[in-house]
Amino acid sequence: MKIVPISLPTPFYIVPVNVYLVAEDPVTLIDTGPKTKEAADTLRAALRREGLAVSDIRRIVLTHAHEDHCGLARSLRDEAKDAQVLVHGWETGHQAGRLEYEETRQLLVRAGVPVPEVETMRRMYEGVRQYADPLDDDHCGELSDEAELEFESGVLQVLHTPGHTPGSCSFIRHADRTVIAGDCVLKRITPNPILSPDPIDRSRRFRSLEEYLVSLARVRSLAPTLVLGGHGEPVHDYEELFHRYLRAIDGRQSQVIRLVPTSGATAWEVSRAMFPSTDDVHRFLGVSEAVAHLDYAHSEGRLSLEISDGRELYRRLAAD
Repeated sequence: MKIVPISLPTPFYIVPVNVYLVAEDPVTLIDTGPKTKEAADTLRAALRREGLAVSDIRRIVLTHAHEDHCGLARSLRDEAKDAQVLVHGWETGHQAGRLEYEETRQLLVRAGVPVPEVETMRRMYEGVRQYADPLDDDHCGELSDEAELEFESGVLQVLHTPGHTPGSCSFIRHADRTVIAGDCVLKRITPNPILSPDPIDRSRRFRSLEEYLVSLARVRSLAPTLVLGGHGEPVHDYEELFHRYLRAIDGRQSQVIRLVPTSGATAWEVSRAMFPSTDDVHRFLGVSEAVAHLDYAHSEGRLSLEISDGRELYRRLAAD
């Protein structure tokens, strides 16, 4: 099975987004890049180097539904004459922007984000939405954990690896233990656990960091020899990276707990203390990071949690 990495420019980061072409029947693209002319032109040139065109794509598989990974899915599907699009059922970003959902706005208010700030975040994300065309559920097939994507010379097995988003998926070629991991595994940075409604009960918050730690351990249990991430270089020593991630997460946990006074603080207040210079949409990422670590510290019994005036208030325990 020939897996071809393709690096595409993205308006969101300095580091390009990686998509992966499986250049055999059925021709499959894992992630698509954002909906920009630069990304589309770069993708077409990469396909030509493999003797292929967009019309040859039969299947589009999404690791997750952030704009830099799913933005071109609809236009490519249409140009390829209804190529199959597959995404996990717990993903919703391919339908509409994350902050367009009332449940997400309510989670932000519960985290202590002032209502005017929530609206500012939402308006900022309207700009981000231009980089992805929405896909309705009836346009998509569903990825299921441990299902197999068959190819002419082998298979990729689906691994549901939630954390970065609820429906994030990775894919393993067992023959040589190669994993395509999307934003679950990135060599240079620890992925952000994005604030999301729980896919089972959308009035609750998805416990992103706890789930992410389980996903990292699951990938580790497969003893991968090569991990191909959604940004940056491939990972050849996952064991070393796994322990580096754990150290980084533990360090952030300690920082977050120190920032919570015994008198109490909201996730918004903690995020502003952690990232005082962030603005615009990055404040959403900051509060996502704070919420994830506060949830995890609470589940580990290191913080208490109460509801006051509809907001979650965390308190540091005297022992800490």
